[in-house]
Amino acid sequence: MDSPTGPYVIDPTGRDIPAEAERIRALGPAARVVLPGGVPAWAVSEQEVLRRLLTDPRVSKDAYLHWPAWIKGEITPDWPLFAWVAVRNMLTAYGPDHRRLRGLISSAFTVRRTAALRPRIEAIAESLLDELASAPQGTPVDLRERFAYPLPIRVICDLFGVADESAAQEIRRCVDAFFHTGKEAVDAATAYPRLQEILRGLVAEKRERPGDDLSTALIAARDKDAAPLSEDELVDTLVLFLSAGHETTVNLLDNAIFAMLTHPDQLGLVRAGQVTWDEVVEESLRSHAPVANLPLRFAVEDIDLADGVTLRAGDAILACYGAAGRDPLVHDRDPGRFDITRVSKEHLAFGYGVHRCLGAPLARLEATIALPALFDRYPGLRLAAEPGELLPVESFISDGHRALPAWLTP
Repeated sequence: MDSPTGPYVIDPTGRDIPAEAERIRALGPAARVVLPGGVPAWAVSEQEVLRRLLTDPRVSKDAYLHWPAWIKGEITPDWPLFAWVAVRNMLTAYGPDHRRLRGLISSAFTVRRTAALRPRIEAIAESLLDELASAPQGTPVDLRERFAYPLPIRVICDLFGVADESAAQEIRRCVDAFFHTGKEAVDAATAYPRLQEILRGLVAEKRERPGDDLSTALIAARDKDAAPLSEDELVDTLVLFLSAGHETTVNLLDNAIFAMLTHPDQLGLVRAGQVTWDEVVEESLRSHAPVANLPLRFAVEDIDLADGVTLRAGDAILACYGAAGRDPLVHDRDPGRFDITRVSKEHLAFGYGVHRCLGAPLARLEATIALPALFDRYPGLRLAAEPGELLPVESFISDGHRALPAWLTP
């Protein structure tokens, strides 16, 4: 399963995530790779194999229980992906612990609470579009920085009751460190404890002054007599939602806007009412999963896969969501092409099984509000650079652009 020169070495800068996905897929449905820091893992790129593993009880996300390298102390805090494994929340829980945490959080992160955010999301989108209008004539605007990024961070901060703008900006800087794995990334080793510190302060504030927000709801659950949520789990749950809760939507908006601007014929179909914005969102999720590769899962016991491949107990597993969305076994009609008329847009961009992202409905709601608002307000919108000139985010985890410059008017 290895390449002729040994396990495939993942590019931490994410210079070409789709091309790398193709190279990994060529090595088989599960291929041995080397992650940043020299950590070995299995990269699973075939959609059906990945789907099976995501629902297999023999696959865990708890490094404290099932990753020998972690248990032995071989993985140190300076590892670039340390925060992805160190957190103690729903993302990394296994078995009964995961069921306890997901049940508790699901009761707070309800469909009603998500649906009730629609007016606020619409207001935030309109406010950001107003701000774009103030850009000097003849100057392009960065739609990632000024629209795709601030919209979800404002929504998620509203949802969790983070009112301090400076705190929101520091949360953003810390979260960037988790996702940006290239050489110019902020030091994740210091970002994770700093984010925990910020959120412990938020918890203390909400205990003194409760609000109608998700932080208060989680604190109330934590402070019940039965204490189903430990203090560390509470803080790391906030870490999870304030990071994953906006980064995925940033990249979803970024990639959808880019796709529409580089496929004017398909934008025309949407404007003519022949295809919905929901279809745009799903094709964007399929063709460019916002989180292309998610670390990490671990084999609890030996698992036999196809083609004689066996994952040994304790082996680390990288879920390649971006590659799975372009799997030619599922999408045999040019899977790398963006096409909103595609009949099947099947993807795993929000995961699958018990760990499927609880925030998926919110991300879709934000996108289906923000995208038509942008293109209706600025019908002459066009890229201010050649598509090939746009640089990707320095990350093999996060799939998006460093900047998305555009002209607002013809």
